[in-house]
Amino acid sequence: MSAAMKSGVAIGALLALSQMPAQAGEALTLERVFASPDLSGPQPRALKISPDGSLVTLLKPRPDEKERLDLWAIDSATGAERMLVDSKKTGSGAELSEAEKMQRERDRSVAGSTGIVSYDWAPDGKSILVPVDGDLYLAKLDGQVTRLTQTPDGELNGVVSPKGGFVSFVRGGNLFVQPMDGQERQLTDGASDTVSWGVAEFVAQEEMDRRTGYWWSPDDRMIAVARVDESPVGIVTRTAIGGEGTRVYQQRYPAAGSPNALVDLYVMKPDGSGKVKVDLGPNADIYLARVDWSKDGRTLYVQRQSRDQKTLDLLAVDPATGRGRIVLTEKAKSWINLSNNFHSLGDGSFLWWSEKSGHGHLYHVDGSRWTALTSGDWEVRDLIGVDEANGNVYFTGNKETPLEQQLYAVPLRGKGPVRQLTSSGWWNDAVMDGAATRLVVSRSNVDQPKQVYLADREGKRVRWLSENAIAGNHPYAPYLAIHARTRFGTLKAADGATLYTRIMTPPLEPGKRYPVFMLHYGGPGAGRVVTNQWSSPIYQYLVDRGWIVFAVDNRGTPDRGKAFEDQLYRAMGTVEVDDQLKGVEWLKTQPYVDPRRIATYGWSYGGYLSLKLLEKAPGVFSAAIAGAPVTRWELYDTHYTERYLGMPQDKPSAYPASGALEDAAKISDPLLIIHGMSDDNVVFDNATALIARMQAAAVPFEMMVYPGQTHRVGGPGVSVHLWRTIEDFLSRHGNGEEDPGK
Repeated sequence: MSAAMKSGVAIGALLALSQMPAQAGEALTLERVFASPDLSGPQPRALKISPDGSLVTLLKPRPDEKERLDLWAIDSATGAERMLVDSKKTGSGAELSEAEKMQRERDRSVAGSTGIVSYDWAPDGKSILVPVDGDLYLAKLDGQVTRLTQTPDGELNGVVSPKGGFVSFVRGGNLFVQPMDGQERQLTDGASDTVSWGVAEFVAQEEMDRRTGYWWSPDDRMIAVARVDESPVGIVTRTAIGGEGTRVYQQRYPAAGSPNALVDLYVMKPDGSGKVKVDLGPNADIYLARVDWSKDGRTLYVQRQSRDQKTLDLLAVDPATGRGRIVLTEKAKSWINLSNNFHSLGDGSFLWWSEKSGHGHLYHVDGSRWTALTSGDWEVRDLIGVDEANGNVYFTGNKETPLEQQLYAVPLRGKGPVRQLTSSGWWNDAVMDGAATRLVVSRSNVDQPKQVYLADREGKRVRWLSENAIAGNHPYAPYLAIHARTRFGTLKAADGATLYTRIMTPPLEPGKRYPVFMLHYGGPGAGRVVTNQWSSPIYQYLVDRGWIVFAVDNRGTPDRGKAFEDQLYRAMGTVEVDDQLKGVEWLKTQPYVDPRRIATYGWSYGGYLSLKLLEKAPGVFSAAIAGAPVTRWELYDTHYTERYLGMPQDKPSAYPASGALEDAAKISDPLLIIHGMSDDNVVFDNATALIARMQAAAVPFEMMVYPGQTHRVGGPGVSVHLWRTIEDFLSRHGNGEEDPGK
């Protein structure tokens, strides 16, 4: 499930524990955890290098309003920093369109953010396209900002074309193109409540990591544009209950086993002429997974995924005729994971990412010849840059340990070792300029929030862009003295697989046993919990109040190889439950753990897992919190659910056993259910189905719902209320007296 587990959980402890004095440092409060400025210090986003390499641009939260982002630039030579676009001064303050709100909800990295959430450099490096409050602005480097659009409808997916001749965007479901020195032109027509051009359909945004529905050729000559027809998709009546009233949306939601949107692909010129339909094959029930252009703009590469997601074809399409041929085909017995690592090279060959060896690796494909650039029992994550002139490929991966992510380089032709360019002991991300001469590296670990530095192509640090040291007036400095260290460990699953764990404890007193807050996500295809990254200070809030914070990443989670992940195929609610209980078994052997006071928490798939844990292991947990849980997989979307469970119509069907409703009457431990009442991802029907089943069986539970909140429940005021609710719940149900006899 693309909805990543919420990074922080705030739980209270025993009243006696909550009165404990801070150990030589200031004690955290919930109010401070969620206040501005961010306790983690500067948290830059959307880092990019200008085309000439002179500037590093980023989106930075305001010190007094951390949800609002502005556009900043850092001089790569001097380190001087300045604001380029002030979102408050530039924006109109207009309310975003429902389409843009939903796009932001699909992209979890910007959900809940206001101001500027994206931008696009012009290739000449002299201006930047900036969307603000539904309109588009062109910002010059001297601070001058020109408004490009001013219409009642908002503009989506605004970009500058690769050669810089045009700005393009989607308005009212149609694609528009505007020459830099001319008037806008509408390229498509026929948009309606069910038909749109240039916008990714729901499952592409939510599950496939495809954020757009149109693609410029590198020479500005052509545009590939998707046409989406949602008329076959079933309607979910989503009642978005808010604090000031209720809105009813007839949302097109492709539930598992039901029809998907029909997606066609066309190629046209920037003036809308020469429109050609791409032949995607005779079967219309497929997924348009990825679209890329060759480096010379003469070939359109299309990744076509079968409905069952067991076959992925790469098509090479002639943009003049729309006819294509299959270049390669990937097949799997379970499912094919998609990636963003396709890269076209100047000689007509390309880079490709594949799990055909059982692990995700990079290949140089030239005709029928595949050359493995990487190999082994580890995973390549993201392609960062390609230096064709010097023959190097840059990427991130976990060659040393799944707990960390490093930046690596490898020869383009596959003749040479993989070189690690970043330091061990950190989780590293990176971006690179188009010429592959400079890197911007972002890194953190469990003791240091995000740092950002500029490096040369060999990874050598040139200068800090944000050292973010916890000292002086850093927001977290007053709490550093009580910062709890994180210890990593391993357990063995029933089949012998290694499971990684993490634990934080308060200062342990001899002979004393402490309650445990066990958090999990546990699902396939999304982030893991046990990694060497800085996490929300809410964990420290827990530890301050006497809680042990513990997590284990179970079988089925990603970045451990296909066999490890495939264990959940047609088997959700099985091995991940067993592995979490293995973690509980280990906890109970520790002399400082009170086995009667182990609480568990999860959000989204993690919320589902909370329910399955209570159903399978009554009496094990003192209490459980299920946030926005899927309870009936037939209610969740096609691309995610069918990938792992097949179709509900299959005989036999994997759905009944994987759901959380059939055994809901077996729940006997204290349970708190939390759900946003405007959730359009795990729709609120999941919650009502569960509570109706439990009420009919006279099973007690507690529930907190949030009017107007979506899959992400949070924001000013709301976050504090959410965690106070959880804190109160556990003070009554999860914090029984310490067992002196154990």
